[in-house]
Amino acid sequence: MVKKIAAVAGGVFIGLIIAFARVGAFPFWGSDSDASKAPSAQQAQSAQAEPLPAPPVPGIHVVPAAPNAPEPNEKVGVITSFAPLVKRMIPAVVSVRVVQDVKVSGMLAGPQAGPGDDNGGDNDNGGGGEGQGGGMPPGGDPFDQLRRYFGQGGQREYKQHGLGSGVIVSADGYILTNNHVVGNAEEIHVTLEDKREFTAKVIGKDAKTDLGLIKIDTKDALPVATLGDSNSTDVGDWVIAIGNPFDVGMTVTAGIVSAKGRILGGDYDDFIQTDASINPGNSGGPLINTRGEVIGINTAIYSRTGANNGIGFAIPIDMARNVMDQLKAHGRVVRGWLGVEIQEVTPDLAQSFGMPKPEGALVASADKDGPAGKAGIERGDIVLSFNGHPVDDEHELPALVAQTPINQKVPVEVVRNGKHMTLEVTIGERKEPQVASAKSEEPGGNWGMQVGDITPEIAQQFHLENTKGVVIQKVAPDSPSAEAGLQPGDVVLEINHNKISALADFVAKAKQAQSEKKPALLLVQRGGATLYTVVKPGGEAQG
Repeated sequence: MVKKIAAVAGGVFIGLIIAFARVGAFPFWGSDSDASKAPSAQQAQSAQAEPLPAPPVPGIHVVPAAPNAPEPNEKVGVITSFAPLVKRMIPAVVSVRVVQDVKVSGMLAGPQAGPGDDNGGDNDNGGGGEGQGGGMPPGGDPFDQLRRYFGQGGQREYKQHGLGSGVIVSADGYILTNNHVVGNAEEIHVTLEDKREFTAKVIGKDAKTDLGLIKIDTKDALPVATLGDSNSTDVGDWVIAIGNPFDVGMTVTAGIVSAKGRILGGDYDDFIQTDASINPGNSGGPLINTRGEVIGINTAIYSRTGANNGIGFAIPIDMARNVMDQLKAHGRVVRGWLGVEIQEVTPDLAQSFGMPKPEGALVASADKDGPAGKAGIERGDIVLSFNGHPVDDEHELPALVAQTPINQKVPVEVVRNGKHMTLEVTIGERKEPQVASAKSEEPGGNWGMQVGDITPEIAQQFHLENTKGVVIQKVAPDSPSAEAGLQPGDVVLEINHNKISALADFVAKAKQAQSEKKPALLLVQRGGATLYTVVKPGGEAQG
């Protein structure tokens, strides 16, 4: 019995040894060849963990992609630090400080604070003046505050200070910034990264894109930023914003491109949206990609508090480059003109026009004497492409037209009554209307109206048949013009029996009438009728 038990135990022991050897726990009898052929426990587990291949589909040969393989033209790479990029780029970014003379009148207790000026201006220029209920200044007029209370304090002046940023675009001192930073400045002071300061002059400015070009004079070559290609920028790309927010000094923030093609209400809006921190003072500074190229000019933020909320906007550098080149060459921007009013193609309109989906720009009206009208474009046409570029919506067409050279012929694809057709259009020049105010520096010489030449765009806006002459564009409430019953859209034909055919005529005759400080007789056209009215000098009692 004992022998049987020993034999069974021995057999079990030998079986366990063989089993351990087969799974590779230790070599069996020194056999390296068998052990190397046997899979390890980890190999066995990984083999069991691999998913089974999908069953084959008849007639289709599938080649699986390598794991984590980048897509074609995909941007790859790991960024460990922005420091080398920043060190190379920051010398080309500048701080821009501006000073503007501001005139205020009426009831005042002191000038209001301007941009970048928390103290309401300099004390030497009326800043930080007495608050409400403040005492009379020594040696002052005892009736001064009483006059102010009743709005008879006259005009006062103070210096308004503003702050922005800019980027050097040429070694000889040209700097790109925002129009809202330098557009109305009396003085512009530029500070470089190495603390050198210069006085700058405005070369040109463009309110429609909010861009301004200024220049400083220096004998030394300046560091220059490289301008990139904003069109190739993708949503999700890393970007860096550099500028001088809140005047704390040159500051670098990073984020990603959150969106492209944002519209904020302008005719030529195509903003890059980013979550890189942008604050007051960053305006005019560059938005840079990871290759060290400027892809945008920071210009605006969406905020309920005035500080960054993670939604900032930059002007694409492709647009900024075109505007900058024109400002440098001509001091102004020359834009193409098509001569149409357009509107959105909504789903309901698309269905009504027999289109499978809403796309393109619907022509609401076409100037018969404009480029589009002469080429045969009509009301109700839907523009699908312009000069080979697809028009996805009504926001894209104005920018495409504006960037087209004057007198260039371009193909315009439209849909009319369900049929596609291509028309050749010769692009005209968009004439920016001149505007003048009927004002005189003499007290009481303000008529309170704003007038301008009648351009095709103004004629469409006010539904005017005339394309020559002077039209009233604005009338101030409680002004002599408002008292005379004048309205926006009225065409001024005569002043004191003198015919008015252009803005220069109006300015000359209005100044003459205002200098005499007598009521002026105006003949205006309103719709299909004409009427006379009398404009009395400002400040004269109205009976």
